[in-house]
Amino acid sequence: MKLYHFSEEENIEVFHPRVKANRTDMPPVVWAIDEAHQFTFFVPRNCPRIVYTRHEGITEEDEIRFFGNTSAQIVLTLENRWYIKIIETTLYRYELPPESFELFDETAGYFISREMVKPVEKTVIRGGLERLLDMGIDVRFTPDLYPLREALLNSSVKDFGIHRFEHAIPLF
Repeated sequence: MKLYHFSEEENIEVFHPRVKANRTDMPPVVWAIDEAHQFTFFVPRNCPRIVYTRHEGITEEDEIRFFGNTSAQIVLTLENRWYIKIIETTLYRYELPPESFELFDETAGYFISREMVKPVEKTVIRGGLERLLDMGIDVRFTPDLYPLREALLNSSVKDFGIHRFEHAIPLF
């Protein structure tokens, strides 16, 4: 199993456990994402985004509403205002040794470690948007993520993630 941590910082030598701003109820940990879900981090860290996946149990109405005419299994929606930053940002994918990590959220692919972790490899990620497209992900842009979030929360779609929503800006 491969685990990664994505950053806009180029030279991280050690990841120290820390309390995450939106999870202050948890002890300090190092976060990692598994290989299957790493695509959710091919955009700048604070870029608000919503990702959802086709799965069994979605109603026909929700299939049409959320997937429309796409054949993609995964849809990733981003705010328009982030487009230039997404294109211009260089990311660094740090591979982390899996030994000290435990599964935190299987649906999202999140793992945590309570120990200090030294990366075993660093890969420069440029063109994250192109990588997403090459993976067959339906990448969508919208001026406002709020309506999509509300629609998903009140739908039969259960395999979704809402990332960095504290940075989303509603139009109205």
